[in-house]
Amino acid sequence: MPKKMLKFVDIDKENPSKREVVSRKEDFNEIYKEFINAKAKEQSSRCSQCGVPFCQVHCPLGNNIPDWLKLTAEGRLLEAYELSQSTNNMPEVCGRICPQDRLCEGNCVIEQSGHGTVTIGSIEKYITENAWEKGWIKPIKIKNEKKQSIGIVGAGPAGLAAAEELRKLGYKVSIYDRYDRPGGLLIYGIPNFKLEKYVVERRTKLLRESGIKFIQNFEVGRDQTLDQLRKKHDAILIATGVYKARQIEIPGNDLKNIFPAMEFLTASNKKGLGDKVSLFDDGTLNAEGKDVVVIGGGDTAMDCVRTAVRQNAKSVKCLYRRDKANMPGSAREVANAEEEGVEFVWLSSPKEFLGENKIEKIIVDKIKLGKPDESGRRKPDIQENSEFDIKTDMVIKSLGFDPENLPKLFNSVELQITKWGTLKTNFDTMETNLSGVFAAGDIIRGASLVVWAIKDGRDAATSIKKFLEKKEISEKKVA
Repeated sequence: MPKKMLKFVDIDKENPSKREVVSRKEDFNEIYKEFINAKAKEQSSRCSQCGVPFCQVHCPLGNNIPDWLKLTAEGRLLEAYELSQSTNNMPEVCGRICPQDRLCEGNCVIEQSGHGTVTIGSIEKYITENAWEKGWIKPIKIKNEKKQSIGIVGAGPAGLAAAEELRKLGYKVSIYDRYDRPGGLLIYGIPNFKLEKYVVERRTKLLRESGIKFIQNFEVGRDQTLDQLRKKHDAILIATGVYKARQIEIPGNDLKNIFPAMEFLTASNKKGLGDKVSLFDDGTLNAEGKDVVVIGGGDTAMDCVRTAVRQNAKSVKCLYRRDKANMPGSAREVANAEEEGVEFVWLSSPKEFLGENKIEKIIVDKIKLGKPDESGRRKPDIQENSEFDIKTDMVIKSLGFDPENLPKLFNSVELQITKWGTLKTNFDTMETNLSGVFAAGDIIRGASLVVWAIKDGRDAATSIKKFLEKKEISEKKVA
């Protein structure tokens, strides 16, 4: 019988091919092509089937990666999909946007041995796209619908994952969201060249067909208070994410043409969805013909620089205060940005924005890395008398995100928050200080990865189920 697995010695690592730089810079389509069936089987067969699968250990969702790789190598694609989706509500999303180089692939044993990692993310994407194509992914069918209902605030990955898990259990689920489309960050934050919007819309359509209600353009505190929602539902899940942009407190911060990353990305994504975006159309949030500088080094910064390239910016620079080795974003995304012509100005920090009414140039300090700080990373120290200037007429700030003031926004001052502004929850149950009100995703952990939001949403659904079962027993006893 021919050997199905452990072929990493005989078969080299091979990623799906990328579109040529010249053509991919001209549009917002995804840059990676799909595996064909033969290649997916071949690359899956490279897995070494470790006794302790470090890829699975370092996946926030604990995905059964070696098992679905083996099934793919054997051509058992329906079983591979079923196993993949049993731990992940959006495998087609994670396969595209997870930083696999920092998670599963970065901890692959054969990568450590010098043979090149198994291309886990690309195979995960292939498995799920094949399942969609074959019609294997169907709406949830509920045999016995429960009377209890859950209201979820936020239609991002945490809210969507929790909604699906709770709907599978038969609960009535309503999702309230401030935007006009569900998806949150997946729709308005991540550009099409990483995640085309049909992928998200296809998934949310499936949830609608499963009986989950979406209430869009709804703001808690404006349309209804949190207390009113609590009276309407048996449990509430807050999964709003964090969207408040961190600021740079330097002179000139109030000049025109300096924008937060999410404002820039949202305008671009809305335009791509066919919306009328006046600030894009009048050139304000459009990088075309401009010298653009993006400040920051995470994945959102990479989304901004690569978006600016596609908007035909005159030049695109990225300022980051540490070096390339200490970049917080995905190394894969940095490489893609470099290929597309982005200039990285490492070890640099903005000192002052200069201009009459709008930004004209940035005064920048050179940085040297000092001793490690409390986080273990080498501290960036400014070099004396090292400043230089960079000409620019558009600056995009990508320094991370903080939570909004939810107690004030929700008109619920009793809702407790941490010193960081995130919602304070019971570590084990994810319940806030308000009975029956739970929280998940970035609003409890701070700005993080989509895969962690999905994990939190699934965990919150489990806790809500336990809470509702206890509540039902209690109400029966009283009756």
